Amino acid sequence: MRIILAIFISLLTTNTSFAQQPQKKVLPKLITMLGNYKDSVKLTADEAERILALPLRIVDDKRTVYTVASYQFLYRRNVYTEDEQTGNIVPATSLAAQRFVDTPLPEYWLKPMRGELKPGEVVQFFDIIVKDPNGKVAFAPDFKVTII
Repeated sequence: MRIILAIFISLLTTNTSFAQQPQKKVLPKLITMLGNYKDSVKLTADEAERILALPLRIVDDKRTVYTVASYQFLYRRNVYTEDEQTGNIVPATSLAAQRFVDTPLPEYWLKPMRGELKPGEVVQFFDIIVKDPNGKVAFAPDFKVTII
């Protein structure tokens, strides 16, 4: 009788522990889009200028739209500096970045890039924080444009 009681208690305990485990939720795959482009692309300067004026969009694999809460934007441009030792002009890069809570990019960021983007330069949206329709927060993939 003791053995049957021990087995019965063991079964109840085992079933209860399985029932109390939280279910793991699998997050849907998020896609970062700018215009018709997604994730990371190589574009001409003209096409890059065109799409940078568009709103950043985040959707999942079921095409559910997410609200952009904030993101960071980076512009890595090619510049030239003078080598203080030799006086020679040498290529270098310059970075400009800022965090935003609204999309598209404000005009004061777009205006200096118009007509100035050159091959090899990069613009990138990163640290993109989004909310789903239920208010759950997630990170979206970066979106990088390399100018060709």
